[in-house]
Amino acid sequence: MAMPLFEDDADEGLMGEINMTPLIDVMLVLLIVFMIAIPAIEHAIKLDLPHVGSQAQDVKPAHIEVGLRADGTLVWDGANVDDAGLRAALKQAAQTKPQPQLRLRADRKVPYERVADVMSAAQESGLTQIGFVTEPRAH
Repeated sequence: MAMPLFEDDADEGLMGEINMTPLIDVMLVLLIVFMIAIPAIEHAIKLDLPHVGSQAQDVKPAHIEVGLRADGTLVWDGANVDDAGLRAALKQAAQTKPQPQLRLRADRKVPYERVADVMSAAQESGLTQIGFVTEPRAH
C-alpha cells in the first residue's frame, strides 16, 4: 500500500474509474437524432403504379400577362384597359378550363397599393394562380 508523501495529498478527489453519465447522455441524444433523421431521409414510397393504355398529354394552362406601368395604367396582354375592363377580363378568364395563370408585371415605381388592388381583383374574380414577373439584376 502506497503511503502519501504529504498529508494534504491524500484523497483529493482522485477517481479511479470513468464517469459514464456524460457518455450515456451523448449516446441517447445521438440515438434520438438518428431515430428522427432516418425516416425523413427515406421519404420515397415505392409503388407499382398502373400503366395507361393511351398517351395522355399534359395540357399546360395558358397564361395572361397583366402589366402595371409606372403611371398606374393597366395593360392586359398588350392592350391598355381600365379598372372595370380588367375586372371583366379577369372574371372571363377565371371561367375558362383549365384556368390560366396570371403573370403580373409591375414597374418598380408603381405604389404597392396599386399592385395589391390588381391582386385583390384577381382573387375576387376566382383566379387562383398568380405569378410575379421580375428581371434578374445585371452584374
